[in-house]
Amino acid sequence: MEIFMWWLDTDLACKEWLRENLRATELPPSVLQGIAEAGGPRPDDVAGVLTDADWDFIETQSEFVD
Repeated sequence: MEIFMWWLDTDLACKEWLRENLRATELPPSVLQGIAEAGGPRPDDVAGVLTDADWDFIETQSEFVD
């Protein structure tokens, strides 16, 4: 699922963590849960939770005024 389909529903604390920890190789359980609850990939996805394209979106397209 593309990030733009679930980003708006992600809680602010998760968004802030992702912005402050761009391209982190491991995400804390609370962030994984927040992404899943917003409709994003599930933590048990063996391919990884966030793709390079997702990180690019977080870095360049997301606004701090969510």
